Amino acid sequence: MNPSHIEHIGIAVTSLEEAIPFYEKVLGLDCYRIEEVKSQKVKTAFFKVGQTKIELLEPTDPESPVAKFISKKGEGIHHIAFAVSNINRKLQEAEEKGVRLIDNVSRKGAEGMDIGFLHPKSTFGVLTELCEKKEE
Repeated sequence: MNPSHIEHIGIAVTSLEEAIPFYEKVLGLDCYRIEEVKSQKVKTAFFKVGQTKIELLEPTDPESPVAKFISKKGEGIHHIAFAVSNINRKLQEAEEKGVRLIDNVSRKGAEGMDIGFLHPKSTFGVLTELCEKKEE
């Protein structure tokens, strides 16, 4: 698969309004983007730490996957995302190697990226996201 880098770490929070000040005032990071991803029923906030981003995820629907995650496990690390090229091929390769997929083909995510998730039951309990930034 050979990811180029960790694209971001997703952190589930109940409130962006409450969480953003910690990252800005305590860690000294700048929130450079807030975006709603309606298809995933979340509102996101992004911070950069070197080449890697932190993505805060606030559910916008009590039935969303992130809301269910918070209900079961509480706030905290939700997923890790790796930057790849040719994402659909990478998803297919993972499946060929016995990895259970959440997404058989990529879909649109935050920041205009193509994304696809690998099921945590196949990744030692870590929800794993593959991301591909399409050239504009």
